Amino acid sequence: MKFIRKNLSNILFVLFALFLFTPYGLPVRALLIKGISVVTTGIFNIEVDEEEREKLDDFNWNLVSMKGENLNFASLEGKVILVNFWATWCPPCVAEMPGMQELYEAYGDRVEFVFIARDDHERVVKFLEKKNLNLPVYYERTRPPAVLSSSSLPTTYLIDSEGVVRVDKVGAADWNSKKVRSLLDELIQ
Repeated sequence: MKFIRKNLSNILFVLFALFLFTPYGLPVRALLIKGISVVTTGIFNIEVDEEEREKLDDFNWNLVSMKGENLNFASLEGKVILVNFWATWCPPCVAEMPGMQELYEAYGDRVEFVFIARDDHERVVKFLEKKNLNLPVYYERTRPPAVLSSSSLPTTYLIDSEGVVRVDKVGAADWNSKKVRSLLDELIQ
């Protein structure tokens, strides 16, 4: 009986490690994170406190699209912009992508969406195809403005038409929530 119990616990430990620490567990981790982010986005304020908001003074940032088209971020100045730094290997990034897609479909004609991939081009292409996502994905050619610098993934910024960073969120969130849509509606009026 001891032999079975000992082996069973070893097998369970290996399965646990397999799902938590390997690519096979990515969908499980993403699902858990998605559930947590839906709850927390509904509870906590996502906006930066007014006295702590920063303004972009420099919009000069060169990007290149998945299709090889150049974009200078300065061309978006004066518009409402959502910037998201992400990667395919990042469970919180994967968890928030379906909500991002829904938000993009609803607001893509009124808000500028800039998804910055920190990942291999081929992996990103395969990921987007597999998940049926058509988000505007870019790669950095130059460093982002200091206000938009983050080494954490995912990180999302929402910039109003005055260049003020209204949302500076590290970690997954439910970006298609009523709270986010309400804020976007306010900013694009």
